[in-house]
Amino acid sequence: MSGKRKLHVGIIVGALCLSARLLLAAQVSSSQAAHPTSRSAGTPTSQSAGAPTSQSPAVTISSPSPVGDTTALAKEAQGWLIDMIRTNTTNPPGSEQSIAKYLAHILEKEGIQSEMLNLSPGRSALVARLKSSAVADPSKALLLVAHMDVVGVDRSKWTVDPFGAVIKDGYLYGRGSIDDKGMLAANLAAFIALKRSNARLNRDVIFLATADEEQGGDASIRMLISKYWDKFAAGYALNEGGEVFMKNGRVQYVAVQASEKVAMNVMVVARGTSGHASRPTKDNAVVHLAAAVEKIGGYSAPTHFTTIVRRYFEQLAAIEPDELGKWMRVLDSEDRGEHAQKVVSEASPLWSSMMRDTVAPTMLSAGVRNNVIPAEARANLNIRLLPGDTVDVLLSALTKLVADPQIKFELQPDAGLAAPPSSLESDFYATISKVAAAQYGNAPVLPFQSTGATDSAQLRLHNVQAYGLVPFPLTEEDYLRVHGDDERLPVASFVKGVDVLARIVAEFAAAK
Repeated sequence: MSGKRKLHVGIIVGALCLSARLLLAAQVSSSQAAHPTSRSAGTPTSQSAGAPTSQSPAVTISSPSPVGDTTALAKEAQGWLIDMIRTNTTNPPGSEQSIAKYLAHILEKEGIQSEMLNLSPGRSALVARLKSSAVADPSKALLLVAHMDVVGVDRSKWTVDPFGAVIKDGYLYGRGSIDDKGMLAANLAAFIALKRSNARLNRDVIFLATADEEQGGDASIRMLISKYWDKFAAGYALNEGGEVFMKNGRVQYVAVQASEKVAMNVMVVARGTSGHASRPTKDNAVVHLAAAVEKIGGYSAPTHFTTIVRRYFEQLAAIEPDELGKWMRVLDSEDRGEHAQKVVSEASPLWSSMMRDTVAPTMLSAGVRNNVIPAEARANLNIRLLPGDTVDVLLSALTKLVADPQIKFELQPDAGLAAPPSSLESDFYATISKVAAAQYGNAPVLPFQSTGATDSAQLRLHNVQAYGLVPFPLTEEDYLRVHGDDERLPVASFVKGVDVLARIVAEFAAAK
C-alpha cells in the first residue's frame, strides 16, 4: 500500500491546492446561487441553510472541531480508496470479503477491534464500534454505512483501466470511486479521526461496510439485519443517497436524502406460436412484445407529491430562475398544477421522476435461432414507485394501456419495500444541515427523496433515522458517470468531503 501511495504524492499535493480553491469558491457562494434546470440524474435535497427552521431544532456548531486538521488524514484515505478501487468487487459475484479484510487490517493498526459478518462464501460485511459507555444505547448510536460492491463495466468504453485507480487531470478514475467506495473511505476516515481525537463521546459510533447493495440478494443488508442486527443496531445512520452539487466552481446546494423510491422489476411476457421464420405468423411473440414495450415506454404515471418532495420544490423554488421557480410554487395547485408539472418535468428527468411512479424497459430477450419464430419473448421493466403507491395499481394501468391478451406481467422476486421517511426534525438532520451549510458557504440545504434505492430503506424499516449525503462536491458531468463509463471523483472534492464528513460525525457524537 505504501508503494502505491508514493506514486501519487505529487498529484495529491496538487489536489490539496485544488481543494483550497474549491473551499474559497464555496465560501463566496450564496443561497441565491443559480440552480441548473436540466439535471437528469441523482439530485438535490436538504433544508434552507441559514438559521434553523421551525422544522428542525437549533444546533450550535462547536468550534474548533475535535477532529482538527484532516489534511494528512485525507491523504491516507485517498490511499485506501485507491487500493479498494484496485480490488475488483463487481457484483455479481461481489467477493466483498477481500475488502472487508483490508478494512479490518487498517482498523487493527488504529487499535480498533472489528468483526467480520459472514453472509455467504466470499461475501462478508465488516462492523466496528467506538463506545461511549460500558452499556450500549442503540437508540442514540450513530451508524456510518457504505457498501463495498460495485456494478459491472464495459471495459471497451473506458479510456482508462476501470480498476486501475488512475489519477489524471485532477480526477481519480475507477469503478466505485463515487458509488460507493469513495463514501466508504470517507466513512473510515471520519471514524478513525474520532478515535484519534480522544474526544469523549455522547453516543456509540459504528462503522459498517456492507455487501450486495447493487443486487440486493442473499448477501444484502436485508440478510445482514436478519442475522446480525444486534451488532449494529442504531438510532441514526449516515449513508449515500444525497449530494453536494457544484457548478462553475461553486457549491449550488447540498442534498440530504431522507426518503427514496421503491425499486422493483416486472417481466413483460409475450407468448405466441413458434415455427419456421419463413412462414410469419400474426401471433409472433416478438412483434407483440415490441408493440407493448413501445406503449409502455411512452407512459407517464399520474403525479403524486409526498411531504418531502413538496418541501423540496418549495425550497428549491427560492434559488431557481424566476420563471421556473414560479411554476415550482404552484406544482400542487388545482388551477395551474397540471401545466406546472409539465414545465418542471420537461426541465429535468429527475424532477419528473420525483413526482410520479416510473417505468423503464431495460432488457429484452427472445429466440433461439435466427430462423425460428420464438414461442416467448420477454422484456424487463425497472419500476420505481413513490412511497405509499402500490405496484398492483400501476400494473393495472399498464395492462389497460397494452390491451393485448398475449401480454402478461410478472412481478420479480426481491421487490423493494416502502419505508417511512426519516424525520426532518431530528437533531442529526439539523447537525448535517448546519455543518454542511457552514462548510459550503451557506449553500442551501434541501430535503430530498432520491429516485435511486439505497441500503437506508431497510434501516428506516427498523426505526433508524437514516440520511444520505455523499459529501464530495460534484458537477452534473460527474454524477452522470455513476454506473456509466469513466466514473471518476475529483481529488480536491474527495479531500474536502473527508473533512466535512469528519466534522459532521464529530459534531454529533463528541460530547460538548
